[in-house]
Amino acid sequence: MTAAAETRKFEAEVAQVLHLVTHSLYSHKEIFLRELISNASDACDKLRFEALGKPELLSGDSELRIDISVDKDARTLTIRDSGIGMSRDDVIANIGTIASSGTRKFLEALSAEQKADANLIGQFGVGFYSAFVVADKVTLVTRRAGPATSEGVRWESSGTGEYTLENVDAPRGTSVTLHLKADEDEFLQAWQLRSLIARYSDHIGFPIRMPKEDKDGKPTDEWEVVNQASALWTRPKNELKDEDYQGFYKHIAHDYNDALAWTHNRVEGNQNFTSLLYIPSKSPFDFIGGSRDERKGLKLYVKRVFIMDAAEELLPAYLRFVRGVVDSDDLPLNVSREILQQNRNLEKLKSAVTRRVLDLLDRLAKDEPEKFATFWQEFGTVFKEGVAEDFANKERIAKLLRFASTQSDGAAQTVSLDDYIGRLKAGQESIYYLTADGYAAAKGSPQLEALKAHGVEVLLMYERIDEWMSSYLNEYAGKKLRNVAKGDLDLGKLGGVDAEKRKEAEQAAEGVVKKLKELLGERVRDVRVSERLTDSPSCLVLDEHDMGLAMQRLLKQAGHDVPASKPTLEINPAHALVRRFENESDTARATDLGLLLLEQAQLLEGAALEDPAAYVRRVNGLLAS
Repeated sequence: MTAAAETRKFEAEVAQVLHLVTHSLYSHKEIFLRELISNASDACDKLRFEALGKPELLSGDSELRIDISVDKDARTLTIRDSGIGMSRDDVIANIGTIASSGTRKFLEALSAEQKADANLIGQFGVGFYSAFVVADKVTLVTRRAGPATSEGVRWESSGTGEYTLENVDAPRGTSVTLHLKADEDEFLQAWQLRSLIARYSDHIGFPIRMPKEDKDGKPTDEWEVVNQASALWTRPKNELKDEDYQGFYKHIAHDYNDALAWTHNRVEGNQNFTSLLYIPSKSPFDFIGGSRDERKGLKLYVKRVFIMDAAEELLPAYLRFVRGVVDSDDLPLNVSREILQQNRNLEKLKSAVTRRVLDLLDRLAKDEPEKFATFWQEFGTVFKEGVAEDFANKERIAKLLRFASTQSDGAAQTVSLDDYIGRLKAGQESIYYLTADGYAAAKGSPQLEALKAHGVEVLLMYERIDEWMSSYLNEYAGKKLRNVAKGDLDLGKLGGVDAEKRKEAEQAAEGVVKKLKELLGERVRDVRVSERLTDSPSCLVLDEHDMGLAMQRLLKQAGHDVPASKPTLEINPAHALVRRFENESDTARATDLGLLLLEQAQLLEGAALEDPAAYVRRVNGLLAS
């Protein structure tokens, strides 16, 4: 039964994607076959899962498979699956419009790339459109699994802004027919398709079939399976090569890059499960900021039956960059997302999978430091969330943290907390660190001056998450972590000024301290002589338990109420600017000098001045005089 075709326009952003695919994407064109086979595999997975509760969905054809055929005369390539299929509404929602933010992110990534590349397609959930890389027209025929009387749908488009829809008679599943462009003859060659399937899709857990060829190379009516057709993670490790693992990673992650590392384990005992977990070598374009709300990591199977994509319950959020598969023998086959969240075995499974990831990272840190450095550059910011999120593994996570320090050469050269402890000076009882708005601000902070002068290493924490993270990281390996910009800094045991000489210095500076206190009034909590400064005139210091200034600014920008807290201004009485303020008899000029001491310290902390114009006038007046 057929009906008159209906013509509809693509949503605007889909039309943009199609235009880019048709005119801009040109390298790695064969990626389209991987994407379409992957979609077909997902459709078979979904039907197998739904058929657990509704066996009638498989009636008439219980075999789940993917068939690929070519018609050289018609110049077409067809990928057909016997999976779940789609209804008319499904087709409109999944192909004609944006079903998620994937398409929008894809466009943003392409616009940011000078050289657009087809390997971006799969990362954004728009893999179907890759067909237009090699085809000037695509025809899709599909029918949703269900009553045999349900109607099929025929969708067709040339990728030029509109598509047609009509109801047709069709078997269950989906077929995608590509009408190949004139210069794409290679995809009409059976040997080339077999080669691409072996490279990209050999690990698909359903049989991929192609027609057998006779002695003249012509296709026959007999089909043969051209892939392994078994779940890769169920095969013994000694049968698998690195190429097999990398091929499977590219399939599940939709990534053209190789994985950085992986771990493949079968666990038997109180829990029986298999895990194959990957660390990507590059963060995806849509991972920027590492959204905690959008998980794409692990596929969950139960006894080889696909249950769900992006099973966020299997890993804590700070490991959301991990890709892979977990196949459990202990969860019920009819498990749903709601039941899964309350399943008793789930927390044990989550803990076990988390340990496997941390084991892998431990191994990289110990045996392959270059790979670990790559991991840290790509995902270190997200990994730091684990300090606050995963109390059970806090010490293991802390051991894997990496920071720049005053002894490292640039931001890229990092040290571990163990490295730091191994270099402690005699008499040093704490791990010193500093938070700032950027590496340059941290490296040049005046609060480091005395510590650097005495050869004490300081960890430089300059990412937005660091102020928050450090509030949860109070101790490591028996050593307290101390923020050098908070509280008193007693350097007597590290070669600094002893208590008696410090008291003498404070007494000698009583006059200038009193004068500054009277001038600044409520702007600061206190004014005192600094033990931190050797070269700079002033700096701001918080009390030990005050929220950091950078965190205060972030929370205010986000619209949160921030508890009022005022910093203490520390001064270096030996600095020329402080002495000039102390000796200045002109009241107006003394006021300008005193305010400059405060404003310079505020600027060094990354704060925005209340009156920048007045600050500039004060600086200009000082320079002119």
